[in-house]
Amino acid sequence: MKTAIITGASVGIGRATAARFIAEGYQVFNLARRACPEAGVENLVCDLASDADIAKCCDALGAAIADSDSVALIHNASQMRKDSATDCASDSLRAVLETNVVAINSINQRLLPALPAGSSLLYVGSTLAEKAVPGSFSYVLSKHAQLGMMRASCQDLMGSGIHTALVCPGFTDTEMLRTHIGEDVTIVQAISAMNSYNRLIEPAEIAELLYWAHHNPVINGAVLHANLGQRES
Repeated sequence: MKTAIITGASVGIGRATAARFIAEGYQVFNLARRACPEAGVENLVCDLASDADIAKCCDALGAAIADSDSVALIHNASQMRKDSATDCASDSLRAVLETNVVAINSINQRLLPALPAGSSLLYVGSTLAEKAVPGSFSYVLSKHAQLGMMRASCQDLMGSGIHTALVCPGFTDTEMLRTHIGEDVTIVQAISAMNSYNRLIEPAEIAELLYWAHHNPVINGAVLHANLGQRES
């Protein structure tokens, strides 16, 4: 049996990734507060800021992992808030880090020891894992942390048969992006013009890369840029 465990598979990249793995006969689990509408996905209700929820969901995954020949563990869920270095309350920062960093660690600590050789540990990062823009302070900080987690994971998992990578999407047409930038057509056009294809990335394009990354351990420890070739300013 083949299994994919995806956080935040309710919408956007997570949902598209769930659909991609379902299409290939995978048993797919969604860890999120909202259900994934894709047929065949098993939804495990999980507030990623809750240690109790994470523990309950990880316990529920035990049997599926034990019966699997390989597992794709995909950390996709993220919070993105409008804040800055001079306007980011520490409580708000803690909330972002709980979802974007601490929850990942909590899940990894519980599941990685049980994953069979041939599994993958994939982080959905962002171009902002390696650069910064104004007005996204906590998100930028957390994505830089995910890059460090991936690289440290690669080193600590040497010899386990589990490979890891950080997939860094550019501006992707998701609910999170639309919430952050709004629906102003001129803003969307300006953002689209920042890559060589003059469009937003489709979630299914990132899902395809995640599916490929799971099956190709040669990319162990890699940062995979998926941004249509961003213009550098």
